[in-house]
Amino acid sequence: MNSPSPRDTFNCRDSLALPAGSYSFFSLPRLARTFPAVGKFPYSIRILLEAVLRAESSGEATRKEVEDFLSYEPQAPGDIQIPFVPARVLLQDFTGVPCVVDLAAMRSAVASLGGDPGKINPQIPVDLVIDHSLQVDHYGASDAAAKNVEMEFRRNRERYEFLRWGREAFSNFSVIPPGGGICHQVNLEYLARGIHENSQGVSYFDSLVGTDSHTTMINGIGVVGWGVGGIEGEAAMLGQPVYFLTPDVV
Repeated sequence: MNSPSPRDTFNCRDSLALPAGSYSFFSLPRLARTFPAVGKFPYSIRILLEAVLRAESSGEATRKEVEDFLSYEPQAPGDIQIPFVPARVLLQDFTGVPCVVDLAAMRSAVASLGGDPGKINPQIPVDLVIDHSLQVDHYGASDAAAKNVEMEFRRNRERYEFLRWGREAFSNFSVIPPGGGICHQVNLEYLARGIHENSQGVSYFDSLVGTDSHTTMINGIGVVGWGVGGIEGEAAMLGQPVYFLTPDVV
């Protein structure tokens, strides 16, 4: 069944025809016709505004929250709260495993109530990078990396078997195994996307929240990334907005 079309409360939905096809998006220049101040927002704030506008269109944010954001003053951000719905979530192994455990527990609870446990999945793409905790036992030799990964699998076999189950059981969930690189490296070189497209056919900027301390390094290639704790990361996984105050832009 197709998802319902998003609302266009602010009359700013537009489309772009390219050789690969036609793409729908929420246009900030069209929004600026009614709210001229948008044209003076810093670019990073415009990306957040598009995310909040899109969240309002799908019912995850209110019209008032968008209107409050539209009163943003670059020189005095104030105390406006933003309901930010990221495009994806980045997890490292320390916080990622408990998140997968919670999803598994939710499936168990749904099954015990007679429901379909297969309906319990992350609502947005989630990537879990394991190498965050890789220990260095061998070094100074050409086979050191292979030996370290081998020891890592021996030490954490049960944990990795559980994550492999999660990768196969859940939609919108991927696991980057040991040996693939650490979080910010994998995020920058492999996971980052310029544009996403959701089930409603709307294209939007890549953005994320992540539980690794180096999540914000993704800003180096123009992708907005926010470092959060495990609770906020899990809330984002379940489709809930992450609330924070409008940031200062240096």
